[in-house]
Amino acid sequence: MTSSHCAYPGSEREYNVHAEPKKILSSKESYRLMAKSTITFDTVREIGLALPGVEESTAYGAPALKVRGKIMACMTINRSAEPGSLGVWVDFDDRAELLAADPDVYYVTDHYTPYNVVLVRLSRVKRDVLRDLLGMAHKFVTRKVESRPPARKRR
Repeated sequence: MTSSHCAYPGSEREYNVHAEPKKILSSKESYRLMAKSTITFDTVREIGLALPGVEESTAYGAPALKVRGKIMACMTINRSAEPGSLGVWVDFDDRAELLAADPDVYYVTDHYTPYNVVLVRLSRVKRDVLRDLLGMAHKFVTRKVESRPPARKRR
């Protein structure tokens, strides 16, 4: 053992007595660091409301973002989705690319398969990726839909 290290009696661990002490964060500092790295619906709302025509709303009782009444993104409520997941409306081709590119972040369950939705694990998505994803969703819900003949009235 060198003079810059010491060991407690009965311990085989050495401690560097000249090392800088670790800074102990206050609960406020710890919360601020955690808040910066954790994506919540508050982050989704902040990014989404910066896009044109996006409004905060609800869908199926959960917080949602809509454009002209169309859902763009909402917190999932179906029990097949993992807690803390966001449903984002995208084209089926885009969904397939997202699922293939990063299955740790994106997924889909049987319940959501027939819908133009990709599920996003908010705990694993980065803010800049979320911004791009919400931009993709905005384009998807605002694109011009091919005209369809009006539905026939039932008698």
